[in-house]
Amino acid sequence: MGKKIYTGRYTTENDQDVVVFIIGMRINKRFAVQKWGPVFMAMPRMIKELYKNQEELGFLSMESYFGLRTTIMVQYWRSTEDLIAYAKGKKHLTAWQNFNKKVGENDAVGFYHETYQIKAGSYESVYRNMPLFGMGNAKKHIPIAAQHNSARKRLQGVKVN
Repeated sequence: MGKKIYTGRYTTENDQDVVVFIIGMRINKRFAVQKWGPVFMAMPRMIKELYKNQEELGFLSMESYFGLRTTIMVQYWRSTEDLIAYAKGKKHLTAWQNFNKKVGENDAVGFYHETYQIKAGSYESVYRNMPLFGMGNAKKHIPIAAQHNSARKRLQGVKVN
């Protein structure tokens, strides 16, 4: 709400590799707040750190979704090396150690992540009448022109100087 809407059709540059990292949790036992609450509360501190140090960390952007039991966060990173370096950083390691100590093998809360390395020129996007979102928030957001009007053309490479 309140985000600027970009009227028309837009895409993103795709001339650089990008890493898509999907992370989330599932509340398996709703009343076990003492188990899933700390997991849920650790994420805002890390997100704040990511946005505060974006360039240095290689973090590009993210989107979050909250369901009744499951959360999902889609993050965009400059490289796998940047993502792994962050995972080995103090704030993340502390959160991970706390998770393992408090939750361990307890089935009250589940956790997952997936990592995708996407090569330059092998991804494309279209946004119509949307605010900056997803890859359009992570990479340069540009109006669709004749030279990249179709998915096939966008997959051949989009670069605007």
